[in-house]
Amino acid sequence: MTSSKPTPATTKATRPRPGQGFSNLAFILPSILLSFVIIGYPIFEVVRMAVSDVNRFGKIQGFEGLGNFFKVFEDPIFIQSTYQTIIWTVSVVGGTVLIAIPVAIILNEDFHGRSIARTIVLLPWAVSLAMTALVWRFVVNGDFGTLNLALTQLGLPFNNHPWLATATSAFTIEILVGILVSIPFTVTIILGGLTSIPVTLYEAAAMDGATKWQSLTRITIPMLKPFLQIAIVLNVIYVFNSFPIIWIMTNGGPANGTDILITYVYKQAFAFGKLDIAAAASVMMFLVLLGFSVLYLFMTRQLAERN
Repeated sequence: MTSSKPTPATTKATRPRPGQGFSNLAFILPSILLSFVIIGYPIFEVVRMAVSDVNRFGKIQGFEGLGNFFKVFEDPIFIQSTYQTIIWTVSVVGGTVLIAIPVAIILNEDFHGRSIARTIVLLPWAVSLAMTALVWRFVVNGDFGTLNLALTQLGLPFNNHPWLATATSAFTIEILVGILVSIPFTVTIILGGLTSIPVTLYEAAAMDGATKWQSLTRITIPMLKPFLQIAIVLNVIYVFNSFPIIWIMTNGGPANGTDILITYVYKQAFAFGKLDIAAAASVMMFLVLLGFSVLYLFMTRQLAERN
């Protein structure tokens, strides 16, 4: 009978050397300092401005406390922008996930030209959001947009239709553009989840007489749940804070009808010169995004423990 006690050589090899912790800290200390300078200091300055009275030139004139936060909540445009931010985030993220799941399942199948199809799906991800928004702004232009031209040639009454002149149609188009640019990233995450599902599960289900729909609902979707959760949380973080699409296409108009929180903050700071109000709203946005970031870290840790 052999003993399970570790040998002296093994114990010596696994025992940390004196001062090893300090040497490891020395290696990561430059990164910590750099992160503090690049991330920590700007956050400190924004919080300081949020509780101060700041003029339009950025000079702090006194302590305001929570007064700026009360002013933000009393602003009806902020309430409207918050409501529109919720609609924007839920619509873009929900539409992206609903479209990305079948697209990823199709791209996961073995068919001729699959690599070309995957490249086409990922193309919107390679183009900057600003360029995409600018292109779609010209496409839906009421005077010379290609969308009106195409619909008119089909016999539909859309000659010189002002798509971006009303808040409802403009916001709907921006949501569709947001879904378009969010699909590639989400498809990539779901494809990673599909490749991790063992093929033997589908083979066993087929031997038991399961249909494709049953395999989808009882194997694929449940196994994709952790990846879908991560995709949803990451998309919420990106979409909630997305600026280029709405700003380039409508500048938050007409009549603040497409404003979300990020465009509200931008207008308060650079259009109206209310830097303290913009800072207070930014702090509230930061807390919301921090909550989703913590949730994302928790989910990724759970996924790592399962694997």
